[in-house]
Amino acid sequence: MTTLRHLAGALALTFALACSASAQQFRPAPFRAVHYDVEATLHPNDQTISASAKVEFAAREGSRQVLVELHPDLHVNSVVGTDGKPLPFERDADTPLTLKVILTQSAELGQHITLTFNYVGPLDNDEDSPAKGIRFGALNRNGAYLLLPARWFPLTDFPSNRYTATFKIIAPETFAVIGTGKSSAPTVVPPTAPGAAGQVAYTFTCDREEPVGTFVAGNLQLSPVRGEGMEVSVFTPPTQTGTAAAYGQSLARIVEFYSSEFGPLADPHLTVAQVPDGTVQGFSAPGLLLISARQWTPKGNDRLLAQLAAGQWWGDVVTPATPSDAWISAGLARYSEALYVEQLDSVAGMHRALEDFAVGALMYEDVAPIAQAQRLQPYSEEWRSVVVNKGAMVFHMLRSTMGKDAFAALLREFYAKYNGKPATVGDFERLTETKVPPPAADRPAFNATAFFSQWLNSTGIPEFKMDYIVYRTAKGFKVVGKVLQDLETFRMPVEVRVDTEGNPEYKSILITGISSPFEIDTFGRPKPGGITLDPNNNLLKSSPRLRVRAAVARGESMAEQGKFYEAIQEYQRALDIQPNNSLAHFRMGEAMFFQKNLQAAANAFRSALDGDLDPSYKWVEVWSHLYLGKIFDVTGQRERAVNEYSRAQQIGDDTGGAQAEATKYIGKPYQGDNAGQTSK
Repeated sequence: MTTLRHLAGALALTFALACSASAQQFRPAPFRAVHYDVEATLHPNDQTISASAKVEFAAREGSRQVLVELHPDLHVNSVVGTDGKPLPFERDADTPLTLKVILTQSAELGQHITLTFNYVGPLDNDEDSPAKGIRFGALNRNGAYLLLPARWFPLTDFPSNRYTATFKIIAPETFAVIGTGKSSAPTVVPPTAPGAAGQVAYTFTCDREEPVGTFVAGNLQLSPVRGEGMEVSVFTPPTQTGTAAAYGQSLARIVEFYSSEFGPLADPHLTVAQVPDGTVQGFSAPGLLLISARQWTPKGNDRLLAQLAAGQWWGDVVTPATPSDAWISAGLARYSEALYVEQLDSVAGMHRALEDFAVGALMYEDVAPIAQAQRLQPYSEEWRSVVVNKGAMVFHMLRSTMGKDAFAALLREFYAKYNGKPATVGDFERLTETKVPPPAADRPAFNATAFFSQWLNSTGIPEFKMDYIVYRTAKGFKVVGKVLQDLETFRMPVEVRVDTEGNPEYKSILITGISSPFEIDTFGRPKPGGITLDPNNNLLKSSPRLRVRAAVARGESMAEQGKFYEAIQEYQRALDIQPNNSLAHFRMGEAMFFQKNLQAAANAFRSALDGDLDPSYKWVEVWSHLYLGKIFDVTGQRERAVNEYSRAQQIGDDTGGAQAEATKYIGKPYQGDNAGQTSK
C-alpha cells in the first residue's frame, strides 16, 4: 500500500511538472490587436452574419506572420493589407480556430499595421464552437447573441487582450441591439432592394482599452432603474418589464458593496439584458451583464447577479494574463458572490454558497490543477468545477487563514495595482505573501508557498477521519487523537471545536500528511462525539454527503444536454453512497420519465417520497407527486392522477410553479409535453 501511495505521489508530481512546463510554453502571437472598426450585418433568415473587421495591430517582434482567432464556421473571403492589396491567408490545419495571414514583408518591432478581414457565416454549431458543445453565438428570426468567446471577429491573446474599438451592428428594424461601449442613436439603413425589410444600424464606441465586443439583439425593451445613486439600464422582453426594478435595484446594491470592498469602477453605469437560452447561464462584459431567460426569475437572481457584477472587477478591469491564469478572474468573481451573500444574508447565506462551491468542485476536481486551466475548455463543466468552484473555495480558505481584514486589504491592493492590466496567478501569490499577518500565539504560521502548491498546482481534495480518546487530567480533560486523510503532501492548519458540558472550546491544529497526531486540553468534559474538525466549513473537503450531491450535479448537467442514460448512471452512483437520498431518486425518476420508461420512473418517484426528504430540497416532494400524477394520466388512471395533483396542492410548495401545474392538471388531464425540461 505504501509503495502504491508513493508511486501515485511521484506520478502526480511528474504530471504537475509537465503541466507547469506546458504553461511556460505559452507564447503571445507576434502581433497584438490594438484597435478595431467592425461592421457586422445580421441575417436572421439564413442565420448568418456578414462582417468587415478593420484591425490595427502592433508588432511584438519582427515577423511576417499575423495570427488571429476567428470562429471556424466563419468563411473568410479576403484579407486586405494597408496598401489595399489582398494578402494570402489560411486556417491552421490542427487548430481551425487560428487564422494565419502572411504579410508581403516583415514588420519591425513596435510597427503598426492595418488589415481588413471580410467574412461571412453561421455561429451556432455547438461542435465547431471555440469551446466544443458550448454556444457563444447564435442568430435566428427571434434574436441573436454574439459573445466575445465566440471569436466572431478576429481576436489576439484571448482572454487577456484589451483594445479600443468601434462596432456597427446592422439588424432588422424589429431588433434592438445592446452591447459593450457607448451607444449612439440608431440610424435607418436604406433597403438594398425594393420591398426589402428595413434595417437599423447601431453604433458602439469603446474609447478605453477593454475586452469589448459582446452584443445581444432581439425584441428587448429598455427599463431605466435608479437605485443607490446610480442608474441601471435593464433590457427585457416586453412581457417581462415588471421584473426590471428587481434586477436594477439589486445590481445597484451589489455595485455599491463591491466598490467599497475592492475600489470603484471607472464607469459605474451598467446594463443588464436578458439573453435567449442555449448559451451560458450568464456572461459579464465591460459595462454589460447578460442573464439567460431560464435564469431570469421574477424576483431577481441575486447570486448570479453578484457573480456577474464581480466580473466587472475580476475579468473586465483586472484580466487574466493567459488562459492558465483564469483563477484570478473566474474564481475570484465566484467567491465575490459569497462575500456579497454574507453581508446580505449573514453567515448562513455564506455557508449555503460555500456548500454549492464545494459540490461544484467535487464534480470534476481531478481533471486538472487550477493553475493548468488552459488544458480545459472555458465554460465547460470541467472548467467550472476546477477554475470557478474549486477556485472560489481556495479564495475562501485563503481568507479564513489570513483573516478577513488582511484578505480585504489584499483584494483592494490587487485591484489597484492591476487596474486595466493583465495579471498572473504568480502576481497574486507574490502579493499575498506581503499581506500575510503574523500568526496568533496558539496558531501555526501560514506557509503561502505550501498553500498555493497544494491548492493551485495539485489535484486532490481531502476526506478526513478522526480517532481520539478523552483522558481526565488534574486541570480538566485531554483529547488525544489523530487526523487521517489520504493526500501525502497535504499541509494546512485546521480548526477543531470541542463541545463540552460548558462552553465549546476551539484550537487550531496543523494537519500534515496522511496521519497527524493532536492533543487538546479542555476545562469542561467533552461531550460524546463532540469533537468536530473544521466546524465552520472553511476548508474544501470531501464527505459522503458532498459526494452524493456532486454525483447528482453531474447527472443534472448531463440531463440538461439530453444525455439521460449517462445521467441515470450518475444518479445511481449517488444512490450507491446513500440509498435513501430523495434528490437522487427524484432526478432518476425525472430522467426515466423523459425516456418514457414510466413504470421505472414511477418507482423512482415513490422511492423519493420514501427517502430522506432533505429539507434543503422541499420541492422534491411536491414535484414527485406531480410527476406521478402525469404518469397516471398518461396510463389512463385519471382518479389516481387527480389524487396525486391534490396531494401536491396540500403540500403547498410552489417551487417552479408547482401549484399552477397542479391546478392545471386537476382541471384537464396531462397529455404529454416536450422532454428534457427539468422541474427546477
